[in-house]
Amino acid sequence: MSLSDTIAAIATAISPQQGSVGIVRLSGEQAMAIAQQLFHAGGKQVWESHRILYGYVKHPVSKTIVDESLLLLMKAPRSFTREDVVEFHCHGGIMAVQQVLNLCLEQGARLAEAGEFSLRAFLNGRIDLTQAESINDLVGAKSAQAAQSAIASLRGKLAQSLKYLRGKCLNVLTEIEARIDFEDDLPPLDVEWVKAEVKTVSQESQQILATADRGELLRTGLKVAIVGRPNVGKSSLLNAWSRSDRAIVTDLPGTTRDVVDSQLVVGGIPIQVLDTAGIRETEDVVEKIGVERSRQAAQSADLVLMVIDASVGWIEKDSEIYETVRDRPVILVMNKIDLALTPSPSPIGRGEQDYIFTPPLLRERGLGGEGIPIVKTAASQQQGIEDLEAAILKCIHQDAIAAANIEVAINQRQKACLLRVVQSLANVQIAIADQLPLDFWTIDLRDAISAIGEITGEEVTESVLDQIFSRFCIGK
Repeated sequence: MSLSDTIAAIATAISPQQGSVGIVRLSGEQAMAIAQQLFHAGGKQVWESHRILYGYVKHPVSKTIVDESLLLLMKAPRSFTREDVVEFHCHGGIMAVQQVLNLCLEQGARLAEAGEFSLRAFLNGRIDLTQAESINDLVGAKSAQAAQSAIASLRGKLAQSLKYLRGKCLNVLTEIEARIDFEDDLPPLDVEWVKAEVKTVSQESQQILATADRGELLRTGLKVAIVGRPNVGKSSLLNAWSRSDRAIVTDLPGTTRDVVDSQLVVGGIPIQVLDTAGIRETEDVVEKIGVERSRQAAQSADLVLMVIDASVGWIEKDSEIYETVRDRPVILVMNKIDLALTPSPSPIGRGEQDYIFTPPLLRERGLGGEGIPIVKTAASQQQGIEDLEAAILKCIHQDAIAAANIEVAINQRQKACLLRVVQSLANVQIAIADQLPLDFWTIDLRDAISAIGEITGEEVTESVLDQIFSRFCIGK
């Protein structure tokens, strides 16, 4: 890859008959020259930076009109990449943007690699590495909360905190190394100040580290499988939860033959809900395949909702199903509670109602209690959905995640670097406590500074950059 090349790519999603506008983006020294070869602006429109021109894209030889479009000009350094950038705003779909891109390549541009526009923005000092990663997070955000977290990082919230901590470490390192080199010319090192600074950086690093789980949930979401016997209301639960008719609901067992999924957002967390076929022994070939897929879905899920028919109670088949999922986090959903209500025999409970199918029946079988939460629902009546969502958030420790109280959430690469920071600073504290020579203090202090620099991109290798930007889409 060379920064002297002019790169081009389609910057918008394309599909047949979808999308009103498609954008072809160029960045590099030849971007303006290529645009002038291909774009013909009518009248006396002025070709100057940050101006939109109207006209036609024409083949440079045959003069055939390829598309009617707008042209956006952004001259360096006032552009995303800090290079000359040109964007052709074409009609959407496939053919128009593809033809315009091909003309750009014929005029000398090179097809951009994945994430190359963002990489150039980083290499040219337009953004740091945390901001670059947040661009990818924003593009792939599955919830409003994930998008807000990405925007906070894009605005430099995470980078500001990290650069502040790195600056503190550099100040401490400078003071220590000055004493090593000019011991006779300077007053003694204030060891208590060093200890306080190192402790502060360590504590603030750990606070940022606490957002890693939140970040992972926001980015990847949670996969939840609904399992249970046939006709216990799994599909009704999915429909009630998603407020749609994603799954077919009948009184016939075995209606769901395959895994049906729905995308939801609960407490800002993206959730993929899998409604599985009722698990039972069957001779039906198609249903047998569906049952096997149900078992596989349950094993791959982050959380299992095991649905029980409250009007029937716990039976042996439920025990068999539970044995297949007990190694996963499980919430027991007592569905059809509206069919399991009887008047309370107790005069104290007069006018109230008790459930025939009660948690003690589960605890007799070693279920329920503190380990496995129980939620009561009547899916057909839209009842119990809020309780179910609350139980899910509790299972994924939403309260603990929210307690981190920070606007941004780090990713796994950043987490690994921050773990190095915390460990290195712990080693510095040990060296101070053991009264080791100052040279030993600086070894781990430098490693902490280096690890923070890897997060922001101030110290980063080419292989790390390749790994990060290869996950981007082409054109971003």
